[in-house]
Amino acid sequence: MENWRQNLYVTIFFTDTPAGQRFDRYLLLAILASLVVVMLDSVDAYHSLYGEWLKALEWGFTLLFAIEYGVRLYCSPKPLRYAFSFFGLIDLLAILPAILTLFFADAQYLLIIRVIRMLRVFRVLKLRQYLSQANFLLTALRGSRQKIIVFFASIATLVTVFGTLMYVIEGPVNGFTSIPTGIYWAVVTLTTVGFGDIVPQTPLGQALSTLVMITGYSIIAVPTGIFSAELAAAMRGSDQLKRDCPSCAKNFHELEAAFCTRCGHALFPRENDQR
Repeated sequence: MENWRQNLYVTIFFTDTPAGQRFDRYLLLAILASLVVVMLDSVDAYHSLYGEWLKALEWGFTLLFAIEYGVRLYCSPKPLRYAFSFFGLIDLLAILPAILTLFFADAQYLLIIRVIRMLRVFRVLKLRQYLSQANFLLTALRGSRQKIIVFFASIATLVTVFGTLMYVIEGPVNGFTSIPTGIYWAVVTLTTVGFGDIVPQTPLGQALSTLVMITGYSIIAVPTGIFSAELAAAMRGSDQLKRDCPSCAKNFHELEAAFCTRCGHALFPRENDQR
């Protein structure tokens, strides 16, 4: 019995055996089929014609995934560790929306969250080693966090000023019924989206909107540039020394760097400090 449980564990959790590879392939096909069923059920034409069949298929896939989740818990040497792991939580989320449909009818469309389970394709195709490249993105995000926060704080100040000015200039007569409405208009205009639901009517308001649009084109690429610079620095890790800044803890500075590239703090203690 214990030997059978161990073999089941190897088949379900590993892809090193033919049985494990077949299991993962069939599982991915089942996940993909369940996603197709959920998407078809959201189309009125298919829902009116095949609603009962699609609902039965959804519950069939839910039962299948619930059995799979239970088997994983059964054969895992540490069930709690699996239950609270990343894939364990994703497997659980694939089942919960179906239970919620018993209380909320529209919750059935949350079943689309099963698409996250397609991440298992990395195990099947043995692409796990490429996931390490995501560390470059995480490093770049951490390195650019402070600059991007300052950038968004500046943008928030700008849209507040522009929105308030437009409210004062145009007023409720032209659709700017409040300062939050003016801020909404400023965000839409600054990001060059331009819904057109609220437009300035006075010459002064149109002049201000021109200024906002020009400002939007000037700053829209700023966060992309900040992130790209940090990403390029992170990808030069092989040519850099992993040296932490004693002030802001930023690492991966160039070999000849004497000061931190983020905060400007000295990377090495001064001679007077050593004495």
